[in-house]
Amino acid sequence: MRSLAADSFRICTIGGALLVTFLLVAAIAALFLVPDISDVRANLLSAEMRYSLKLSLVTGILSTLLVMVFAMPIGFALSRFDFPFKGLVKTILDLPIAFPELVLGLCLLLLFGSTFVGSLFKALGLQFVFTKQGIVVAQFFTALPYASRILKSTFDYIDPKLEFVSRSLGYSIWETFRNVSLPLAKNGILAATVISFARCIGTFGTVLILAGGTYMKTEVLPMTLYLNISYGNMGMALTSGIVLTVVSFVAIYFFERAEVGL
Repeated sequence: MRSLAADSFRICTIGGALLVTFLLVAAIAALFLVPDISDVRANLLSAEMRYSLKLSLVTGILSTLLVMVFAMPIGFALSRFDFPFKGLVKTILDLPIAFPELVLGLCLLLLFGSTFVGSLFKALGLQFVFTKQGIVVAQFFTALPYASRILKSTFDYIDPKLEFVSRSLGYSIWETFRNVSLPLAKNGILAATVISFARCIGTFGTVLILAGGTYMKTEVLPMTLYLNISYGNMGMALTSGIVLTVVSFVAIYFFERAEVGL
């Protein structure tokens, strides 16, 4: 009886995984099979698509770099140090994961609008509301919680004794972080980078509210999909969906290849 129950449980779990996988593959395949190839080719060569793809890649790469610059020390601090209100800080940093993107975008719009913070950045020449700079900010705050969580978990799995040995041999805390902790965390850093890039490229709601959905100005790939569905131009909308899928697939593919080589 136990063997029969174990086999049934095994079949159910594997069957569930295969069913969901099949549905995902079918959904993705539909995105590639429904559009007319000649229509897709024409849309790919259009000025709007070229602009949207270039803006998405530039802002996505820049946002990912900024995310990693902040996420590595944040993840390390949450993993290694005790400080007042640490639990509250961690909860607040994780909030954007639970927030709908539209709510996060609204919060950022209010913050960088007519407030002291917004005025301070304007005095520094940084205008985030309805600008390309706002795209980077929106992508940054959307992706940062994912990267910081991954990196905290990564540093949690690194034995602190290795860092203690480094300090006992004369390394400073910064030298230990740079020469011991970061190399040991390379897999987590790579995973956080790929996930961050994918989130930055795919961010829609936060970008829409903070940077606006202006045609050929703040039009990143998700905005192209949204605007063209609104216009009823399904060909361009499907093409932008295909491009987003391909970019995400390439990012995950290179992550898997790099992970094998590590």
